[in-house]
Amino acid sequence: MICLIKHAMAAMMPRSAELPGILDTDIDGFLRRMHEDADALYWTGLVMGAVVYAISPLLTVFVPLPSFLLPAKLRALHTERLLSHPLYLLRQAGYLVRLSAGMCWGADPTVRATFALAPYPADPGTFRTS
Repeated sequence: MICLIKHAMAAMMPRSAELPGILDTDIDGFLRRMHEDADALYWTGLVMGAVVYAISPLLTVFVPLPSFLLPAKLRALHTERLLSHPLYLLRQAGYLVRLSAGMCWGADPTVRATFALAPYPADPGTFRTS
């Protein structure tokens, strides 16, 4: 499932000439920590969002292939259309993946340096809900 989540996140937050993409961050470490720390309902939603992203190109770009088999331009169009789809549940599934990717991306020291921000200090691990 981690690979599927990474695929969806990478499609939603690609690298540009000015900014690093999600794959330039420690996404593997982030997802491991999230799997350990997140509530089971949130993690299930993230996995389901990645699954929806993978299987929904038929609804967005009208191609009966999973998203990981689409060419880059069609995958970008699929991402754009999924995140603005009229069906609320499809749109929200994509936004849950994008929200999680944004948390990883925004906390990365390289990304923060791009915006002239200091890196976050190490997580003390003192606040836990369970």
